[in-house]
Amino acid sequence: MKSFVGITDRDWFNLLSSTEGLSEVNFWQPSGRVVFKAISIGELFLFKLHHPENYIVGGGFFAHSTILPISMAWEAFGVANGAITLKDMRARVEKYKKLGVNKFEDYSIGCILLEQPFFLPQERWIPIPSNWSSNIVQGKTYDLTIEPGRSIWNYLQGSIRLPVMVREPQAQYGNPFFAYPRLGQGSFRVIVTDAYDRRCAVTSERTLPALEAAHIKPFAENGPLSVNNGVLLRRDLHALFDRGYLTITPEFKFEVSRKIKEEFENGHEYYQYHGSSIRLPINKKFYPSVDFLNWHNDSIFRN
Repeated sequence: MKSFVGITDRDWFNLLSSTEGLSEVNFWQPSGRVVFKAISIGELFLFKLHHPENYIVGGGFFAHSTILPISMAWEAFGVANGAITLKDMRARVEKYKKLGVNKFEDYSIGCILLEQPFFLPQERWIPIPSNWSSNIVQGKTYDLTIEPGRSIWNYLQGSIRLPVMVREPQAQYGNPFFAYPRLGQGSFRVIVTDAYDRRCAVTSERTLPALEAAHIKPFAENGPLSVNNGVLLRRDLHALFDRGYLTITPEFKFEVSRKIKEEFENGHEYYQYHGSSIRLPINKKFYPSVDFLNWHNDSIFRN
């Protein structure tokens, strides 16, 4: 099992370590050109401060990596980007960008989505391994089952109470094992967006600012923040879906309620898609849950 130790902006760390109740953070990368692939879903991503503060100071559990317009990253994560405002976030990103940018440009940044973040008190900061090189720019991967990675794992176990999703495996040797992390709201939104290839499941619309990740069973009704409880819709379709004017059947067919015509004497834009099959994620494990679709049909849909 691997872990990635990423070099971390001190201001980013200071703000997030003093913010209570964080379920997720966005560890952004300013270039916006390369998708992070060093570790797998559920593995540990650890924070190391810039030299000369050569310590591991916290971490989180890797859920997803992607490239997003900075505006969408802000809308999805807000202060969990390690900034108070979008203006503040732009200033921090632009400090690291090599080329100048227009102050109104909605440029792309790399986003590493981490769940259940933790921050170590200073007296429990972990010294970096002896094989860490001063030439490292972004970070380094360590195997937690062998030294020096195993020592990092042991330090962590002695320093904090790791989340319940992390457990010692049933396999021999006691190597660390990680389950799929519980998602926060921002990560849910971004991962659903990418699962549907950034296209509306009904209309195939690709204009990203016009798309939203809809909960099939609402969070307020104990719907989970899982990709199987989400579908990517155009904003107007999302609003109508939440209000029961639209639904998706367990057979993945799009249905429009007659209530739209009865109440608004309109709706051609929506009825043209009635009965059509939705666009499904490429990966079948992200397909909408039939149980949640049945719930929406029975509890929300107005027909």
